[in-house]
Amino acid sequence: MNEKRKSVTLFWFRRDLRLDDNAGLYHALKNHAGVLPLFIFDTTILGLLPKIDARVQFIHQTVADLKSQLNELGSDLRVEQGVPLDIFKKLNTEFNLEAIYANQDYEPQAQRRDDALQVWAQKNLIQFLLYKDQVIFEKKEIVTDMQRPYTVYTPYKKKWLAALSPFYLKSYPNKKYQQSYLKIKNPSSLITLKQLGFSESDHEIPSSKLSKAVLKNYAEQRDFPGIENATSRLGIHLRFGTVSIRKLVRDCKDLSAVWLSELIWREFFMQIIWNFPHVSEGSFRPDYEKVAWRNDKAEFEKWKLGQTGYPMVDAGLRELNATGFMHNRARMVTASFLTKHLLMHWSKGADYFAEKLLDYDLAANNGNWQWAAGTGCDAAPYFRIFNPTSQLERFDKNLDYIKKWVPEFGTEAYCKPMVEHTFARERALTEFKKALK
Repeated sequence: MNEKRKSVTLFWFRRDLRLDDNAGLYHALKNHAGVLPLFIFDTTILGLLPKIDARVQFIHQTVADLKSQLNELGSDLRVEQGVPLDIFKKLNTEFNLEAIYANQDYEPQAQRRDDALQVWAQKNLIQFLLYKDQVIFEKKEIVTDMQRPYTVYTPYKKKWLAALSPFYLKSYPNKKYQQSYLKIKNPSSLITLKQLGFSESDHEIPSSKLSKAVLKNYAEQRDFPGIENATSRLGIHLRFGTVSIRKLVRDCKDLSAVWLSELIWREFFMQIIWNFPHVSEGSFRPDYEKVAWRNDKAEFEKWKLGQTGYPMVDAGLRELNATGFMHNRARMVTASFLTKHLLMHWSKGADYFAEKLLDYDLAANNGNWQWAAGTGCDAAPYFRIFNPTSQLERFDKNLDYIKKWVPEFGTEAYCKPMVEHTFARERALTEFKKALK
């Protein structure tokens, strides 16, 4: 029976949903004939999501596009639904699996998944090979002179830029080896979104194209949420790998040093979560768990709905709830308000963003929330407290952003501030100091 099974090599798509310039796919195609591409709708993840989730719909559409591209090449994308390890066990009874290729994922849960798969693969004499694809530098490639992971961004960025060379920005020539895809005469049909247990969302997915006009004006315009199309909106494409990080860095490095810095921030937080996985469960600095964090459910609901009485905070949350996106300046103000003015644990806000953001990424979301709370790896911790009123005056003085999302602002219909700024600031400083004695 075993001898009759077709020998195949699997390439497992994960956060790299493209055929071109894909590191793991390139190595699979180069080293093997009969490569079968695979995507798994992981039920351990899907089971945690709301049943209308634009990200799942986006993934489903992208998977459909990949399947169509592979069909044109005479191959197919095998699509499965379930727990990954169970899927591989099943596929190993259908095929003689020679190897499984994939690209590295740096999140703790992904590490546990991959470690379990590696153990199974070794027992079954199957190679499980992982490659760097979603970052320029990973893990411990950028370290201090003492060979330790960086925990402060600025020196990390300096070392990152010093290490950058054309070698790291070269695209993988996947098309050169596309004859290595497994030939399939009768492609399978794709599971529907409804069969996955999800309904369609009306959230608009931003373009995957990087605008040179946006890059040119990015440094001057990025902080002003009222300016339309001042940011790239590429977060969801970076999250699911529908764009190549190598191409993005090539395209931006001579046009916008500030936008490149944002890409470096992304990698900084990814190496933080790889080297310090405890941050996904608690504060980077454990002492901050001693703060007497408040847990007022009614206040948290007001924050979520954008009913705090502070228009910059409210506009940000309403934009998020309506579109799945929030401008970065508003993200900082809303996060600071929750963690400092309302003195609620950063994880509550991080979890809400995880549910709502189209571009949700664990490493970046965790890192930025801990930055706002002052509990993370930052040189200026708890005493950074944004004044939401002065932030409004500085970054939306003409109220363009506010008029769009809080149209009742300035009328009797707009809610009163739920907490007074000076009182909230002093309360936060007092509680942080007490906890850190």
